[in-house]
Amino acid sequence: MKKAATLFEAAGLADGAPRPLADRLRPASLGEVVGQDHLLGEQGMLSRMVKAGRLGSVIFWGPPGTGKTTVARLLAEETDLHFEQLSAIQSGVADLRKVFEAARAKRELGRGTLLFIDEIHRFNRAQQDSFLPYMEDGTVILVGATTENPSFELNSALLSRASVLTFKRLDEEAGRCPPGRWRRPRSWVSRGSHGGDA
Repeated sequence: MKKAATLFEAAGLADGAPRPLADRLRPASLGEVVGQDHLLGEQGMLSRMVKAGRLGSVIFWGPPGTGKTTVARLLAEETDLHFEQLSAIQSGVADLRKVFEAARAKRELGRGTLLFIDEIHRFNRAQQDSFLPYMEDGTVILVGATTENPSFELNSALLSRASVLTFKRLDEEAGRCPPGRWRRPRSWVSRGSHGGDA
C-alpha cells in the first residue's frame, strides 16, 4: 500500500525541508490518533468501517485542531484509496468537476477516491447537490469537515447519504499520550553536541 503524501510532500518540498512542529508530530497511523477513541477505538464507528472494508461517506463535525484532516488522510491510506483534498473556501464547481472526472478515471482502473472537503459548510446548496450522483455511484467517498452544526449548514440530501461523526475537543487526558501511541519525529535527530545536557 502506497503511503499518502504529506501536505509538504504534496507541495513538492523535499524530505529535508523544514516543517512546522505540528506536521512533524502528525500521527502516521489511525492507531496514533489521540482523543477520538469513540471513533477510532476498537468499537469506534470508523474502526469498524475500516475493518469491514466498507468505508462510507461521512461528515466530520468538531472544533478546529481535533484531527479531522489527519484522520481523513489516514483513512485513505488505510483503505488504499486515492486521497484528494479541496477547501470549500478556495474551490468552486470547476474544481469539483475536475476531481470527479479524475476520480471516475481512477475508478475505471480499479482504484477508489476519498474526496476530503474542508469547511464543506461553505459550499452553497447547489454545490452541495453536485456531490450526490458521485456519492451514489461510488465515484467518490466523501469526507467533509465542518466546525458548524451540519443539521443547519448542510442540505438534507447530502446528510441522508453520509454519516455525521462528532470529533471531540482534545482535553488534558488526550494530552497524556499512553505508551506506544506517541512517536518521536524523524527530524528530531541530534545535530552534534551542544556542550552540556540537552
